[in-house]
Amino acid sequence: MAKKYNYVTKLDIKFNHLERMDIYQMVNECKDKWFNQSLTQVNESVVRLGIVEGEYHWHKHDNDDEFFYVIQGQLLIDLEDQTIELNPNQCVTISKGVMHRPRAPKKTVMLMIETNSIQPTGD
Repeated sequence: MAKKYNYVTKLDIKFNHLERMDIYQMVNECKDKWFNQSLTQVNESVVRLGIVEGEYHWHKHDNDDEFFYVIQGQLLIDLEDQTIELNPNQCVTISKGVMHRPRAPKKTVMLMIETNSIQPTGD
C-alpha cells in the first residue's frame, strides 16, 4: 500500500507546447504548503513547478536524476552527509540513488526537471 503524504502533487501536464505559462499567477493562487504541478513535457522529461514551505520526507529515486532551480525563497536539500543551500537563481542536480530531503524554511518557488516517469515521493 502506498504511503500517504500531505502534499498536493499534480502529475498532469498543465500546459501544451506554445502555450504561455504564468508562474507569477500560479504562485499567487496557491494556498497549499507543499504544491507540485507538472507544467510541460520536454521530450521524455517534465518541467514541474514547486511552491513549498516546510519539510518533504527523506527519499531517493533509483533510476532518475532530479534538477532543482530556485526562483524565490530558499531550498535546503539535506543529504546524508551535508546540506545544499539554494537561494534564488541557484540550482543543483541530485543524482539517482542519492537519499535526500528537500525543505524550505520559508515559502519557496522552484522549478524541477525530471523524467516523466519519476515518482515524486521516491522509490
